[in-house]
Amino acid sequence: MVRHFSHYVAIDWSGAKGSHHKSIAMAIADAEGGPPVLVERARGWSRQELLDVLRDDLPRESFVGVDLGISLPFMDCGAFFPGHPESPRDAESLWALIEEVCWADEHLSAGSFVSHPKLGEYFHHGERRGAHFGCDGAAHKNGRLRVTEHAQAANGLRPTSNFKLVGASQVGKSSLTGMRVLHALRGKLSVWPVDPLPRSGPVIAEIYTSIASLAAGRTAARAKVKTRVELDDALVALGSPPLGGAGPIDDHSSDALLTAAWMRSNAQRPELWAPAGMTREIAKTEGWTFGVT
Repeated sequence: MVRHFSHYVAIDWSGAKGSHHKSIAMAIADAEGGPPVLVERARGWSRQELLDVLRDDLPRESFVGVDLGISLPFMDCGAFFPGHPESPRDAESLWALIEEVCWADEHLSAGSFVSHPKLGEYFHHGERRGAHFGCDGAAHKNGRLRVTEHAQAANGLRPTSNFKLVGASQVGKSSLTGMRVLHALRGKLSVWPVDPLPRSGPVIAEIYTSIASLAAGRTAARAKVKTRVELDDALVALGSPPLGGAGPIDDHSSDALLTAAWMRSNAQRPELWAPAGMTREIAKTEGWTFGVT
């Protein structure tokens, strides 16, 4: 099944400490056309503000893409936390566990999960590489990957394990904070592919903003767009009108703008909603990245 949406919302997420973040960006592309629009806040967005928008203020037929991992690796070891007696059975239960552990963490952060005496042993955080950073205690330099992340690599992308919370390319902190948001949105939005694509209502999915850059003709090494001229060239390559203007633009904003335009141009492709490597078990446990085939 393929859906028609009225609005395409792309969010570049952040798991950084603190309340408001210039590194969070949101852009919206209208299905009727025109260039995507950046939705800004003077102080930068907070995660709570974005949660409020997603829960209460979205147009009903919105497709939302958030640049974070919606789950952790499961299929490689048969569990999120192999050997842990209370390891969740699926992504929805994982989100609930993260919220249970982190409910008192301010600003929808997830530090308590990583510092948990048992669960923290599955992560590489700071100088601490947990005893279970890998399957059965095996040493994994870069951490475990989900099936969709192996597919990302095959598509020319550069995935990083959500269990690895160090280095400039890490996305694990963003993913853990994002899972708190997904838990809070249960019953309000469908989360694809954990939830099957509904016939109506808002849908949220994991995205990887570099997919839009590659589709616009850029390389993985040059995925980040940092000038408005480059941004307009990339938007036109994606079939979108340009924004116009000159000068620099931060890559969080350009990532969101390009991805909103890409989502509008590609959401009607049936194969993106039914990738060959995704089974129902994978969808329920690990999820998938929209746009990865």
